[in-house]
Amino acid sequence: MTEKILILDFGSQYTQLIARAVREANVYCEITPYNKPVNYSPDLKGIILSGSPFSVNDANAPVVDVAAMSQQLPVLGICYGAQLTSKLFGGKVEKSEKREYGRAVFRIRKEDTLWDGLSDSSQVWMSHGDTILEIPGGFEILGVTDSIPVAAFKKTDAGNALYGLQFHPEVYHSVEGKKIIANFLVKVCGCQQDWTPAHFVSDTVEALKKQIGNRKVIMALSGGVDSTVAATLIHRAIGDRLYGIFVDNGVLRKNEFEQVLETYAKIGLNVKGVNASQRFYKLLAGKTNPEEKRKIIGKTFIEVFDEEAHKVEGVELLGQGTIYPDVIESVSVHGPSVTIKSHHNVGGLPDTMKLELVEPLRYLFKDEVRKVGLELGIPDALLFRHPFPGPGLAIRILGDITEEKVKLLQEADDLYTKALKSFDLYGKVWQAGAILLPVKSVGVMGDERTYEYTVALRAVTSVDGMTADWAHLPYEFMAFISNEIINNVRGINRVVYDISSKPPATIEWE
Repeated sequence: MTEKILILDFGSQYTQLIARAVREANVYCEITPYNKPVNYSPDLKGIILSGSPFSVNDANAPVVDVAAMSQQLPVLGICYGAQLTSKLFGGKVEKSEKREYGRAVFRIRKEDTLWDGLSDSSQVWMSHGDTILEIPGGFEILGVTDSIPVAAFKKTDAGNALYGLQFHPEVYHSVEGKKIIANFLVKVCGCQQDWTPAHFVSDTVEALKKQIGNRKVIMALSGGVDSTVAATLIHRAIGDRLYGIFVDNGVLRKNEFEQVLETYAKIGLNVKGVNASQRFYKLLAGKTNPEEKRKIIGKTFIEVFDEEAHKVEGVELLGQGTIYPDVIESVSVHGPSVTIKSHHNVGGLPDTMKLELVEPLRYLFKDEVRKVGLELGIPDALLFRHPFPGPGLAIRILGDITEEKVKLLQEADDLYTKALKSFDLYGKVWQAGAILLPVKSVGVMGDERTYEYTVALRAVTSVDGMTADWAHLPYEFMAFISNEIINNVRGINRVVYDISSKPPATIEWE
């Protein structure tokens, strides 16, 4: 039985960071909306209350019964969770004179298990509009900052531990925050820290065997990290009763179709490659609108996959590489209603095919998927490659798509990727790619004048793709790759570099 921590979400932008900090301590956790009843199962070891954009004094502020929870298990309230705890027990919480946001120095006032291994003072991150002016009776102050009289507190009676922190220990800027969370998990909740990639693999394979039984699973593979790791786990459970289908839509990277199939063969997956590139080119001909291109590729992919799936008799299950951020129920900041993010790993296939879903990664974050992939022995080249858009190079070719343009871009993109690797830059950027612009310009090669295409190079640094900064690549590299593309790709005579951040620009151009 895997021990578990429950994180109650009050709509904070940082809730997923709490979960990641708990998982990094090798403890399994789940995020759930605050208004869902808590199931006090034997594996539940503790509860963390997240922050929130609300004020505890708002008329429609989200509320939970903290006292009832703390009678069952240890509870840690973070920011809004701390303010709510204080208010419910009779403390004084009011709007701050000024919004407290950013770095602060936290000082320990009273020794506690929560501070084991911490410095007497350390940098923490504040982000709140309310502040706790007075703690309730039966509580004691454990720490302060220069501007906050109650930065950390604890209930003093003998029951389960009940803590409140007015700062955010889960964010990067709280230097010793991860230690505080680990102390809560291990020393307060008694967690064993045994949730490891190896543990996940063995548990998941057993669970898949039970779910699937003797049935067959069909799965669309893309060569991406999520679908490959999911397929490998399913294969561990049922062997060749997993039928993988990898479709070449004509806008993959250079030699990607052949290379990915080769990798799948080495891993031992039962995968059929379907070269449908001409079918895609025909339907994309003359289409320039980015949304139209996306829809054509998505719809045609579903049709091809559906045709191939019907060639396998008796399939009842559909494998997908859905991961946790796709399925977390998130609290709407406009009220207590709950919204569920839609996820379309295989663009609407479950609706059209009426198959039961198999999603072995649905409780993992992206970095955890990679760790599981390493545990499964999947090659690094596949696990650590950059994200690549579903519509492929079609949204990196501005304007209409032709086979000739695809080949031009494939060559330029391949040279760019190889150069990033040879200069040891590939692992330092989050995503990189070349974009073929619908712009021709005059150039000179030898004694000849040319009139050829322009390629824009894009490279960004990011953590999750939600925001991104343009990568500051060295000038020597820029000079090298510009010459490399212009000298080797006939049809391109100019290279430019995109220095736009997200926001306001997006990572992809279409």
